Amino acid sequence: MEAITATRSFLLEYPKTIAVVTLTGVGLFGLKKWMAGGVCRSKARLDGKTVLITGANTGIGKQTAVDMARRGAKVILACRDMGRANNAAEEVKKKSGNNNVVVKKLDLASLQSVRLFAKDISASEKRLDVLINNAGVMCCPQWKTEDGFDMQFGVNHLGHFLLTNCLLDLLKQSAPSRIVNVSSLAHERGQINFDDINQEKNYNPWRSYSQSKLANVLFTRELSKRLQGTGVTTYSLHPGVIQTELGRHFWPTIPLWKKVLYKPFSVFIKNPTEGAQTTIYCAVEKSLENESGLYYSDCARKATAPQGRDDEVAKKLWDLSASMVGLTQSE
Repeated sequence: MEAITATRSFLLEYPKTIAVVTLTGVGLFGLKKWMAGGVCRSKARLDGKTVLITGANTGIGKQTAVDMARRGAKVILACRDMGRANNAAEEVKKKSGNNNVVVKKLDLASLQSVRLFAKDISASEKRLDVLINNAGVMCCPQWKTEDGFDMQFGVNHLGHFLLTNCLLDLLKQSAPSRIVNVSSLAHERGQINFDDINQEKNYNPWRSYSQSKLANVLFTRELSKRLQGTGVTTYSLHPGVIQTELGRHFWPTIPLWKKVLYKPFSVFIKNPTEGAQTTIYCAVEKSLENESGLYYSDCARKATAPQGRDDEVAKKLWDLSASMVGLTQSE
């Protein structure tokens, strides 16, 4: 009885405090929902279809794999670390109830690995309905790929550029099919530095990353033009700010005081499931069948930065990329 009386007294004495706390709670919940972004509502089934996802052993790639498998697709996890990839495949099977999940080795930092992988896929798979170029590296030190390219440009763009071109015949045979390129809002700060494409003169991790993400957008745009009339459509996207391993090179470089300031806001960052929604949307949403070469965020079409719509730069980047990877007419 005393507890009831005390509670009643508190409610009468501090109504404003309670109102503020309640509104704050509602506001924070609303902010969290807003930060989580759009959700793919499509119920599309993918039975009999094949989906290939690079970097699918962790983060949004793994969550995308779970979703594709739940829809009935055969899912190929293309990963560099086979141990982690096999563990991820077991998790995907368990969560989706679909055992048709395959693991294959792919190192996007090696053009030889990309070519061997693409040759294997072309020989072993009868169809490829969705190619999701998801793997990436963010703000790493000034590392080089096996072929001597800037690591971020090499993995995020060149590796996927070559992989996509090597798989185009299979994608065309499986039309209607889709190519989904995971880019980033960072493309808005990017410029394609044709005079120093490998960032050798004055390396900056963020500049390198932004350049590679702009390259994803421009590649998607130019590729859509080259694929007109084939039934293969292309999409690029910003997944959002997400709690994944992608920032493993970036986080240690942040000063301690910034980490302290950042920590309270980390609860509002997307988790991998939320971050995968736009990728899933671009892969399965029926209303996008007649759209190609465009950019999406939070499960909706968005405008790119002006440099992401420069067709002349997109064509020049394509020609340079083809030269760098040694793309031949037969690939």
